[in-house]
Amino acid sequence: MSHRALSYDDAVEEYLHWLIVEKGRSVATIEAYRRDLEALVAHLSARNVDLDAVGEADLASYYQQLRGSGRARASINRALSSTRGWFSFLTEEAHLEQDPASRLRAGQRARSLPKPLTEENVNALLESVPQSSPSDCRDRAILEFLYGTGVRVSELTGVRLGDLDFDENLVRVTGKGAKQRLVPLGRSLVHALDNYLERGRPAFVSAVSKDALFLNSRGGPLTRQGVDLIVHRRALEAGLDTRSVSAHVFRHSCATHMLAHGADVRVVQELLGHSSIATTQVYTGVTLGTLRRSYLSAHPRAAG
Repeated sequence: MSHRALSYDDAVEEYLHWLIVEKGRSVATIEAYRRDLEALVAHLSARNVDLDAVGEADLASYYQQLRGSGRARASINRALSSTRGWFSFLTEEAHLEQDPASRLRAGQRARSLPKPLTEENVNALLESVPQSSPSDCRDRAILEFLYGTGVRVSELTGVRLGDLDFDENLVRVTGKGAKQRLVPLGRSLVHALDNYLERGRPAFVSAVSKDALFLNSRGGPLTRQGVDLIVHRRALEAGLDTRSVSAHVFRHSCATHMLAHGADVRVVQELLGHSSIATTQVYTGVTLGTLRRSYLSAHPRAAG
């Protein structure tokens, strides 16, 4: 199995980003895992053990040392969990050929992380879709929506016309458990939605359309499977490897690119709907104004 060399710092950050983006872990949990892993890294580095040379004996020695330090059992168990999850992730992602922590204690392996698209590939894919025919306008708006908001496919297909607020450039998204959140609309997305609503959607409207935003060719609300087919077809037409492109990859790419451009972890979690902000956004410490400012400054296609 091929793998690229990764520094300890990069390996920790990549894992923590995965926990944030894919698992929706809280800030407190992320910081606890960071402390656990940084302590382990300091131990291994002091003994000149490179990441790709870590063995079972190195980890067993470290945790034997922790147990002898009088540290609380719950604290040690959490550190064990951090280590197992980290090395499982690195193995799944082909950064390591073998998992040295697999026998520390039995546990589930982490789900493989979908690779984010590069910003260049995202832009190439989006720009490859013209905005001429009704289908083109709809598909471009869908791709811009997925990347521009980071919504789940089920959330995108649930958006209604009344959820759009072009005065404030916001969309109301209904997520898991019927929890609602407000998500900013960036420049490119607003432009694509304007084109779709003016030149795309009217061509699809029928008696069964109701107020669904995105419609299929028969006039009904677009389904998850319909979105997947659109993403696959447009990726193929753009010359991208369709195995690396999916609706969920747009969500992951949105979050990853915003983190890379300096967005606060909590802002990204709010945007993705990992923390419920409902309609008041009172309890999270992230106001709508903060979310909007961070979004406009960090999302690659948000501001013009």
